[in-house]
Amino acid sequence: MKRIALYLATNIAVLVVLSVSMRLLGIERLLDKQGVGLDYNALLIFAAIIGFSGSLISLAISKWTAKRLTGARIIEQPTNSTETWLFETVKRQAQRAGIGMPEVAVYDSPDMNAFATGIRRNHALVAVSTGLLQSMGQDEVEAVLAHEVTHVANGDMITLALIQGVVNTFVVFLSRVIGHIVDRAVFKTERGHGPAFWITAIIAELVLAVLASTIVMWFSRQREFRADAGGAKLAGTDKMIRALESLKRGVGERHLPDQMAAFGISGGIGRGIKRLFTTHPPLDERIAALQRRSA
Repeated sequence: MKRIALYLATNIAVLVVLSVSMRLLGIERLLDKQGVGLDYNALLIFAAIIGFSGSLISLAISKWTAKRLTGARIIEQPTNSTETWLFETVKRQAQRAGIGMPEVAVYDSPDMNAFATGIRRNHALVAVSTGLLQSMGQDEVEAVLAHEVTHVANGDMITLALIQGVVNTFVVFLSRVIGHIVDRAVFKTERGHGPAFWITAIIAELVLAVLASTIVMWFSRQREFRADAGGAKLAGTDKMIRALESLKRGVGERHLPDQMAAFGISGGIGRGIKRLFTTHPPLDERIAALQRRSA
């Protein structure tokens, strides 16, 4: 789906590549000594290694990937008043939030959006689009930056990786159990594993990974409410509400690259079952949450 972030797409790809690679290298040993039943302890350890490797590798390359996908230009030495203001605003907010100074970047896009990513709170990246800078007033941009700095301060990227690691572990574990059952019950393999086990396990892994992503998407939506609250604390509730209202007016067909959706301040709107796969709650709900907090 278009709303699934690069983090998830990369994670699933890494998950499958690691699984296949370990099998080809003969590292995967899942059966008991008789070669008949599954060794569930060994399988759980294997699943955890694969699962957390996938999520942590995805996190480790997230900042590099974000720069490559968006063409973000890092502001090392501000060259104009806008860049100076951006740099100083993020610096001030980072100090108030108790984190190290993130890299500040601008990327060329007509979409009003911004994102934050990075493996560590003190070495993150905060980027805004040219469309956001052109369409919003300074107070609103300040609120957007505060929202992204809050994501960093809350350690959302790390938490996302840990949740994804747990989800991955169960995906790998259950896919092997399903493969084993199919191989034994349907194809009547009595010892070892036949081709049906590996084919079934990989297919099950892909399907379960997509379904399990709904758990990660739920967390992503919850973290947006927390980041809005933190943005309101750093920049002011009125500014944060006005920023979200501007985003609502500017919603169109153009968004961050599909793979970057979870990192942006504004995401796609999903209804019905599609909402389970959206990274952001509706802007109306976010605005209402801030209004309730200020009441």
